[in-house]
Amino acid sequence: MNERRPSHPIAVCADTAPLCVRGRFAVQAMALFGALLLSACAAPRGTGDLGLVVERATGSVVVVNSSTQTRLAAINGLGDLSHASMVFSRDERYAFVFGRDGGLTKVDLLAERVVKRVIQAGNSIGGSISQSGRLLAVANYEPGGVKIFDTATLTLLADIPAEYDGGRSKVVGLADAPGERFVFSLYDAGEIWVADLADPNHPTIRRFKDVGRFPYDALITPDGRHYLAGLFGEDGIAMLDLWNLDAGPQRILAGYGRGEEPRPVYKMPHLRGWAIAGDYAFLPAVGRDEVLVVDRRTWQEAGRIPVQGQPVFVMGRPDGRHVWVSFAYPKNSAVQVIDTTTMQVIRTLQPGNVVLHMEFTPRGEHIWMSLREDHMAKVYDTATFEELAAVPAQSPSGIFFTARAHRTGL
Repeated sequence: MNERRPSHPIAVCADTAPLCVRGRFAVQAMALFGALLLSACAAPRGTGDLGLVVERATGSVVVVNSSTQTRLAAINGLGDLSHASMVFSRDERYAFVFGRDGGLTKVDLLAERVVKRVIQAGNSIGGSISQSGRLLAVANYEPGGVKIFDTATLTLLADIPAEYDGGRSKVVGLADAPGERFVFSLYDAGEIWVADLADPNHPTIRRFKDVGRFPYDALITPDGRHYLAGLFGEDGIAMLDLWNLDAGPQRILAGYGRGEEPRPVYKMPHLRGWAIAGDYAFLPAVGRDEVLVVDRRTWQEAGRIPVQGQPVFVMGRPDGRHVWVSFAYPKNSAVQVIDTTTMQVIRTLQPGNVVLHMEFTPRGEHIWMSLREDHMAKVYDTATFEELAAVPAQSPSGIFFTARAHRTGL
């Protein structure tokens, strides 16, 4: 009867084989066993509760977990992040970081490393990702314009110079819209452009002139229909209905500060906070200690809410019940919460020194705030307003969670 031999690699050596050969197989077998054991223990990791915190002073980002409220890793080598923003791939694995130095960086959140980095301009202000997730658009100050990249390879596909009668304009307020379109404003020209990238090699541009003086930032409503651009050079908001472009831009909230002396503006307000709650939009008033309320059914002013300083971010909790407001200097260490049913401030928090950015968890049960001078991000319960955690980060600014991958305009 033939002897049955075991299949383990160590046993394939005959007794007469040299000791060194048997030893080599033993080492290989142990290495294979160890690798299989590690593979079995390391479960696959999703990305739905991950995010990045920008460390503006060190050119790095911190990978954080919003479920455990912990810091996982730091990724270095991203250049000038003094005014950085980012978007995420559809699978939430990759972040695309837009740096002030014109750098566009692709970051792998699971491998915790930079995949690729290109310097695409001299001075960049942000970017967006298309509805399909295949195209990246970057808004540039220098030279003024928008560049379109392939998300897989960061290959340049199109260059759209922001040229107008007076020269070349800075581009601001870039937002993605349904149908592989991007909408953006020309700060110097006072124009809004809609770029259709259905064919990335041959973009078509529709231009709207005389929308107002110095559009400085913009938001697009969650349904992707209305593009709202704030005006720095005059009171009011320019609005474009993307479902009816032939109607052209409209002006809303014109003259909200009429008859009053202009005040110094210490920091430009931001509109990209998605301050949309139910039938109302909540917008920061340039140079005023007010949040402006707009009825989305008529796009007429519905009220003004006094707050403690000049608002920078006015952000709606995902369920729309509360709006959280951060402020410019010298009130930038406080945050106020507005109840959207009463249109009144219901809570003032003092999280720490210099609140720069806020971000809700996907369903809104928590909010994260970056505290630049305290070198940390703090986490609060949005129902009880209790502080839950402090996550270390060097001079943190922007906080971005991967859930943004599935929201229009972020």
